[in-house]
Amino acid sequence: MEVLKKPLITEKASALSEKSGKYTFLVDKKANKVEIKKAVEKMYGVNVEEVNTLVMPSKPKNRNTKKAVISGRKGSYKKAVIKIASGETIDFYNEI
Repeated sequence: MEVLKKPLITEKASALSEKSGKYTFLVDKKANKVEIKKAVEKMYGVNVEEVNTLVMPSKPKNRNTKKAVISGRKGSYKKAVIKIASGETIDFYNEI
């Protein structure tokens, strides 16, 4: 099972990382906090102090076409907010 899917890079997540050293990741829905902590420490080589997780619910979506309105749902996903030790950073852009 791949625990970390991708880092979440939005304006809110970037402001949170600059302000308080917290980073946001999209993770597997079956992963628990201990697995997420170990995966971040192994992948990025930082010390994780705290892990908060939340499951974002699915949302209804509509799309207008020429013939009709197509209704569907956007799937749910799990986010993890990671707080790392002070003085450490994670650079998501070094691999580009």
